[in-house]
Amino acid sequence: MLSAQENELLTRTGRGTPCGELLRRYWQPAALAEELPLGGPPLPIRLLGEDLVLFRDEQGHPGLLGLHCSHRGADLSYGRLEDGGIRCIYHGWLYDVNGRCLEQPGEPAGSTFHERIRHPAYPCQEGGDVIFAYLGPGEAPLLPAYECLTVPSEHRFVTKTFQECNYLQGNEANLDSQHHSFLHRVGTDDEESTRAIQARDGAPVIEPEETDYGVRVYSIRRVPPDRQFVKITNFVFPNLCAVTGYRYGYTIHWHVPIDDETHWKYYLRFNRTAPFTDAEAALSREQTADYKLIRNRSNRYLQDRQEMKSRTYAGLGLNNNVHDTWVTESQGAIQDRTQERLGYNERGIIAARKVMLRAIEDLQAGREPLHLVRDPASNHFPHMAARKEIVPASVDWHDYMEETMLSVDSAWAVAR
Repeated sequence: MLSAQENELLTRTGRGTPCGELLRRYWQPAALAEELPLGGPPLPIRLLGEDLVLFRDEQGHPGLLGLHCSHRGADLSYGRLEDGGIRCIYHGWLYDVNGRCLEQPGEPAGSTFHERIRHPAYPCQEGGDVIFAYLGPGEAPLLPAYECLTVPSEHRFVTKTFQECNYLQGNEANLDSQHHSFLHRVGTDDEESTRAIQARDGAPVIEPEETDYGVRVYSIRRVPPDRQFVKITNFVFPNLCAVTGYRYGYTIHWHVPIDDETHWKYYLRFNRTAPFTDAEAALSREQTADYKLIRNRSNRYLQDRQEMKSRTYAGLGLNNNVHDTWVTESQGAIQDRTQERLGYNERGIIAARKVMLRAIEDLQAGREPLHLVRDPASNHFPHMAARKEIVPASVDWHDYMEETMLSVDSAWAVAR
């Protein structure tokens, strides 16, 4: 369990809080690119507890500004997109993407007042069909060149869902491998499917190890009579995980605080070998409306007790995202980790918390925290593979996975 102080350190993300200052040192998703088409209206957002407006200028450059006009505090998301920026419709003040005030129509001719205005503004850049923002001080690091951000767009699918809980419990759910033996169990799965293999062995071996990007977590399950199922999940610092997907690729779950009690869970899925089909994209979207789950806390996630008798263990349908959302939201808006009792299977979660707490200490001591990318030559992560594979029981699973980690062409995909 964590102490009350440690729980506060890891869950409070507003400006000036230790974790909030840490998260602001990294690029964070601000919106999906599809939410902000060229010529589309400005988008009011809340990110890390700050009220902001995201817009594109006439050249298509994204800008992220404080929501309230520096003049009289009006909401800039109602503004006009014109003349190189966003214009407040209250008195006509015009701002560019850098927060410079370009015009103040009500001031006398020759006034230089506008030159003294610096509206809150944050750098933005697009990558992988996502608009990222940097809310920290000084020069921004490089946006990490994760594989899902660099493959051709047609090989990638991105979306997000609203989560009514703190970002940390959302991210920690990714690192809990043992729950796959129960929560995601489906009675109709083929016995060689990932779900079925995980359901049969409810006590996997869990081995976490620290890496230069965070924590790699191995889970190993028996596959009688003489095989073993090995899966790798990654905690990628500071607030995302790379988890196994289907076919040749993996999925990133990026948990971005809206505030301390809600967050967006961004999904970035990619396939190295083939484009995503329309059917696959539709399947990924079918459980949501306006980026919110149709099965949600207000309708008890449409749990079906009859379904629990024969089809699914949890009665929550077949979508793992719904299952995980039930878990994380049912823990409360901010989980009280002083009351939890961690066991062997939480070794990955414990390792990730230690890394987070150490990074907060580093930042407070003036040291640069983990996984800030500044060297273009180092901006690639082939060893960050999320994998799952069945191997003979006679094979040393750790050596095998290490040896094949850099091979993106090996036939490791297992049907989910």
